[in-house]
Amino acid sequence: MSELAERFDTHEPGAKQAGDKVRCDACPVMCYVAEGRTGACDRYGNVDGKIVRMDPLVILHHAGEAGGKLVPFEDGRPWDGSLVNSRRFVTAIGAGTTYPDYKPAPFIVSQEIEGVDVVTVVTEGIFSYCGVKVKIDTDRHIGPETATVRAEGEAVGHVTTGEYGSQMLSLGGVHHLTGGSKSEGRVTCDTLLNLCNKQPVELTIDGGASVVVQAGKPPVIDGKAEDRMRVGCGSATIGMFATQWRGLVDEVVVVDDHITGVVSEHQAGKVLGWEDTGIKIIGRRSTPGRYFKVSEPGLGWGGTSISDPLAILGDWNGKKGARPGLSLLMVSTTGEQFAYYELDDNLKPVEKPFPERLRKSVGLIEDNCEPALCTVLFVGGAGGSLRAGVVENPVNLTRSVHGLRTYVTVGGAPVYVWPGGGITLMVDVMDVPDNAFGYVPTPALVAPIEFTLRRDDYVRLGGHASEIRSVDDVMKRGGEYGNARRESGAAAGMLWPPLAQLRRMPPGPLQ
Repeated sequence: MSELAERFDTHEPGAKQAGDKVRCDACPVMCYVAEGRTGACDRYGNVDGKIVRMDPLVILHHAGEAGGKLVPFEDGRPWDGSLVNSRRFVTAIGAGTTYPDYKPAPFIVSQEIEGVDVVTVVTEGIFSYCGVKVKIDTDRHIGPETATVRAEGEAVGHVTTGEYGSQMLSLGGVHHLTGGSKSEGRVTCDTLLNLCNKQPVELTIDGGASVVVQAGKPPVIDGKAEDRMRVGCGSATIGMFATQWRGLVDEVVVVDDHITGVVSEHQAGKVLGWEDTGIKIIGRRSTPGRYFKVSEPGLGWGGTSISDPLAILGDWNGKKGARPGLSLLMVSTTGEQFAYYELDDNLKPVEKPFPERLRKSVGLIEDNCEPALCTVLFVGGAGGSLRAGVVENPVNLTRSVHGLRTYVTVGGAPVYVWPGGGITLMVDVMDVPDNAFGYVPTPALVAPIEFTLRRDDYVRLGGHASEIRSVDDVMKRGGEYGNARRESGAAAGMLWPPLAQLRRMPPGPLQ
């Protein structure tokens, strides 16, 4: 019998045990797990006939008011290496889930922090309604908007609206996880899991490029690693650096897929007294010195499809300033591509060795370009079942979150909660501890989520008050699934708990 078949062996409904196998009830799959094996998700295993969460529960340490600095003891005794003036935060990483949904969250933890009695409710949420937004810092064309994005040949998302200096992908979502074939759902789940856990994923885009994406790393597009993102569009580059070129060159063209800039026509050049050059740009003129659609998008200069920048130039007009010897700098928005030309007697640009006097200005463009990175944002909706593990009436939690009485985190990392109905949250996976995300083969992603609020507010909301425990008790006795506890330092800049917010919220109505 295959390993997969063993994990999914079926037995009589309601049975807790079948031979040497124990049923895991941590998710809807309800695996029967043999001794020494793990379930289909690899998160729970059979240890001595009991279902155990295989990963440790993660507790973060936060420095206190001293901001992490060493401070002497009042009695002058030496420091023994233990944490001073700190607080601990029980994350949902390794906590387990609320399945079946009527169960209280695995850990509901109370502690007093600087005079505020705070409760944190933690659970590993099972998210069928989830996905990731991927920001890829590059000008290079990776595919048209709405083009299908694939992993292992399966559709896992689409290209969405590009942003300034970046291409954007929208991946996952319930339709790819559950609305397609089994293979599409499995591959989508694997793709999301790897991206959220900061692992590299190779994606292909219909009608576009092959892209290797990894959170916090430069993208690799068609086998070439990106180095930097653009400083701005061609027009913005002209505006920023026109003074650097004044007196050194007669004309500057910044080539860009979106807005190509021409310094002699641009308002920045006019203010500086730039003379007309008779240049002709092949493209759609927007406003003076700004041109759209000089080329189709691609992997060439400034995100265009061209390898020769002269392809965007028409005939020079001698009646409007063109003359033999007129000098021309053409440069891309990242400074990676640049060339220098002079007009010959027929007013044709001829490439010349690049002059030293212009290298500083090109270097300045490069210096102002930030490193190209991939950013992965996990987006999920905290559904009614997850919220039922926090309070008996789930809508009360929603109202408290939107009323800023309850602070939401993912693995201790701050999140952005979208306005409108429900609790739709977004978090940068780089702020979340490593390997914080898991999966269940329904398929769905498993993400840690914590809700922090004042204890009096929690009781008023209809929280599971009888399940409240202290941090020390959690450290000592653990939880239902008997896993180990692991303490770790908090990520830099992590804001927990929001004491100023919690202090200024007096007891009040739910809405």
